[in-house]
Amino acid sequence: MKNVFDISKRPITKILMVVMLALLAIGTWMFHNFYESRIGEEQPIPFSHRVHVENKNISCVVCHEGAIQTSRAGVPPVETCMLCHEKIIVHHPEIQKVHEHYNNNEPIYWEKVNEVPDFVHFNHSLHTFRQVDCGECHGNIKAMDRVSRVHELNMGFCVECHKEEKASIDCFTCHR
Repeated sequence: MKNVFDISKRPITKILMVVMLALLAIGTWMFHNFYESRIGEEQPIPFSHRVHVENKNISCVVCHEGAIQTSRAGVPPVETCMLCHEKIIVHHPEIQKVHEHYNNNEPIYWEKVNEVPDFVHFNHSLHTFRQVDCGECHGNIKAMDRVSRVHELNMGFCVECHKEEKASIDCFTCHR
């Protein structure tokens, strides 16, 4: 009696199995190399830039005031979070963690996402003053729940932008 389920006798079935396994392998590789890396750093307290920037329409400089005053935008201290969350959604478990940090006078140690090497002098306030949109370097923050690095903030990236904007590309502009 002939076995209709014997795939060894059907070359097309073998080819389809190989193609399906190859697609599964490629899909797995793409997920791990592209999707997961774009989620962003896990933070000690979940924070959604999408909710705060897009939904609540809060400007970047409300929390990152250093971007308009100093060379470093910095991560906001817990006191900045409390400006709103002293009164807003205070019973949410994650907001209660913010309250605990505030009440215990303990900083929240956020994971840095965008950083330049110590030998680079980058001045956020100069870029803010010249009305460079934060998204030029940091990507579409208002679409991100967990912020991820969109651009490698390296010399090539910066020089390309400086050339496009006709800004100085003199070495001492960034290296002091």
